[in-house]
Amino acid sequence: MMKHGSFITIGAHSEFTMSDLRVLVTSPPFLQVAERYERELQLHGIELVLKYPDQCFTEAEMKRMIGDIDGIICGDDQITEEVLKNANRLKVISKWGVGLDSINIEAAEARGIPVCNSPGAFSDACADAVMGYVIMLARGLHKTHALMVRGKWQKVPGMLLRGRTLGIIGVGNIGRQVARRAVAFGLRVIGNDICPVPRSFVAETRIEMCKKEELFSGSDFVVVSCDLNPGTLGLISAQALGKMKRSAYLVNVARGPIVDTQALVDALRDGRIAGAALDVFEDEPLPSDSELRLLDNCILGAHNAYNADAAVEYVHRNTVDNLLKYLCNSEAGSIEGALDKASHESRLVAKGAEDGI
Repeated sequence: MMKHGSFITIGAHSEFTMSDLRVLVTSPPFLQVAERYERELQLHGIELVLKYPDQCFTEAEMKRMIGDIDGIICGDDQITEEVLKNANRLKVISKWGVGLDSINIEAAEARGIPVCNSPGAFSDACADAVMGYVIMLARGLHKTHALMVRGKWQKVPGMLLRGRTLGIIGVGNIGRQVARRAVAFGLRVIGNDICPVPRSFVAETRIEMCKKEELFSGSDFVVVSCDLNPGTLGLISAQALGKMKRSAYLVNVARGPIVDTQALVDALRDGRIAGAALDVFEDEPLPSDSELRLLDNCILGAHNAYNADAAVEYVHRNTVDNLLKYLCNSEAGSIEGALDKASHESRLVAKGAEDGI
C-alpha cells in the first residue's frame, strides 16, 4: 500500500499483475474493507485509489478526482453531469448501497457508462431500525435512559402499539418490510405511493392505501421510506407537519432533504407533534450546532439504519462483482446465496460467543 498525499493507492506495483485500470473508492463502508479485496482486484489489473470523505464528496471534489479513473465504487457522492464531463476514462459506476439520487443517471447513460447498485439489500436492516425507533418513541425509552444516566429514577409514560396506526410514505422495498413488522405488533398500517402496490401484499398485510393528506392526519407514526426525487424534496413541510396529530411521531430513514429541517425543529419545539426519529439529514454529517441536537423529543441516528452485518457483507461482495462485470467483462465470484451465507456466519459467531468461544 502506498500513500500519496490524501490518497491511498493499493496495487500500483502488484506482485500479481501490472495495474492498467484505476478504480476510485469513496464509499465509507467499503473503504473499511478495501484491503480485503486487494488481491482479487489486482488479478484483474486494478489499482484502487482510496479517498476518505466525512460522508460524501461534492461535485467540485469529484471533478478534481475523476479524470484518470476507469471505475468508481462510490457512496452518496455528487456524480453530476459536470463531473461526468471530466470522466474521460470512466467505464462503470458501482454504487455501494441502494440509493442513486446523487448520480445523474441520464448523463451516465448518454456516455455509455453503466450505473450499478444493490437493490433491496438494506430493506430488512432499515425496517428493523424503523421498528426500533417506533418502539423507542412509543415507550420513551430514550428519555428513560437519559434520566437514568443523570441519576434520576423516573417513570416515563408510554403508548401501547397495538391498535395504533402507522403510515408509510413510500411502500417500496423498505416500506413493505416495515408494514410486515408493524402488522406483527398489532398496528393498523396505511400507505401512500405513486406506484401501485401488489394485491398479494395488500392481502397479506391489509395495508390501506390512501392520499398523503389522509395519511398525515390519520397516523400515530409517519414513516418516510420513499426515494428522494423532485416530487419528494421537502415533502415533509410545515404544512404536512401541521396536518399530523399533536400526539404523532415522525420517523425518517429515507433521505434528509425529504424533510424540511427548520419546519420540523419548529414543530418539535412548539409541541405540534410529539417527537421524531431521524437517521438522515439535509446536511451530513449533522452539524455540531444543529438545533436538532438540543431537542429531547428527537432521536438522532448517523445515516446508519442500513448497517446490519449480513446485509453489509452482501453489498461489499455485490459492489465488487458489479464493478468487475462491466470493467473487466468478468462475472467474478457468484453472489448467489451470499446474503444467506453471511447471515449463517453471523449466527455462528453469535453462537460461539454464547458458548464462550
